[in-house]
Amino acid sequence: MQSIVEASNLRKAYEGKVVLDIEHLSVEAGEVLVFLGPSGAGKSVLLRLLNLLEPPTSGTIMFRGKDTSHLAGGRALEVRRRMVMLFQDPLLFKTSVENNVSFGLGVRGVERPVIKRRVDEALEIFSLSGFNDKEVYTLSGGESQRVALARALVIEPEVVFLDEPFSDLDVLIRRRLQSEVRGIFKEKGLTSVFVTHDHEEAARMGDRIIVLNQGRIVQGGTPKRIFQHPENEFVARFVGMENLIAGKVISSQDGLDEVSVEGGVIEAVADRVAGEAVTLGLRPEDVTLLPADEVQKPESSRNAFLGKVVDVELVDPVARVTVDCPFPVVSVITRRSLEELGIEEGMTVGVRFKATAVHVMGE
Repeated sequence: MQSIVEASNLRKAYEGKVVLDIEHLSVEAGEVLVFLGPSGAGKSVLLRLLNLLEPPTSGTIMFRGKDTSHLAGGRALEVRRRMVMLFQDPLLFKTSVENNVSFGLGVRGVERPVIKRRVDEALEIFSLSGFNDKEVYTLSGGESQRVALARALVIEPEVVFLDEPFSDLDVLIRRRLQSEVRGIFKEKGLTSVFVTHDHEEAARMGDRIIVLNQGRIVQGGTPKRIFQHPENEFVARFVGMENLIAGKVISSQDGLDEVSVEGGVIEAVADRVAGEAVTLGLRPEDVTLLPADEVQKPESSRNAFLGKVVDVELVDPVARVTVDCPFPVVSVITRRSLEELGIEEGMTVGVRFKATAVHVMGE
């Protein structure tokens, strides 16, 4: 696959403090690449460097095989016009929808009949047909972001950079736009780089995810790889694998490890070395709760424990239940299951999870 953008030994420092240190990354043609990480991880700084909005302190940025690391003035502008950047704020001009969407084409000297045709096509793609004469101040948040997207795509950029463009929108609108925009990008074969701190958004949008922390890449790969096989505790926590249990491997045979943890032994599908200190990761949705007297009945789950409920948090439409087994474990269950099981703080419940649900990480 061809790299559109490639960076090597990329560093950025402000007043001597290094905020970004990237050994290597590439943006491949036609992919949706997501930069995922907490606030301050360096995501937006990296995006600005790749988009030539500011130069790196050191390192190389290649665009279509040419070094663009330290271009300035008209030469930088020439390259930037082959890219487009969208922000959390749509940054629309206080005029009509059509004037906003057509702006980039006008700057590029496109003839008016062609502008009209391409603007209408862009508005149709984003379900804005007939919005041409509407003033942008009359639009909803979702409509405003659609206009910004139409304005970006109408110029037919080679790369689209998006810096948390949906974070200010309501949940339902945000999810709808995520699905629509990804579909449009894939249909048109657009190359895009998407920044977010939301792991669910990253999973929905990305073909590939790069997880950043403190200015460095801590893991990269497909969404499936990132979410099911985090390489360290930071990534595990950030993608929702919040049950992290310290232990030591006591045996490993035929792809099944037995790991000694506080108060018991957990079985996991892995191939570690006996005596190795490990951290076990377990997603809350993979933890099943059941009545205490049923926990020892024959089931497919190899791991079964009794524990005391220490906390119940209602988060519509689910409940988060923390159980002391005696190692603490969080389970996410439906509100109906919570009511049917009669779960409340202080009661004893059964806890089950499969060996395949346990992810084993070295310390």
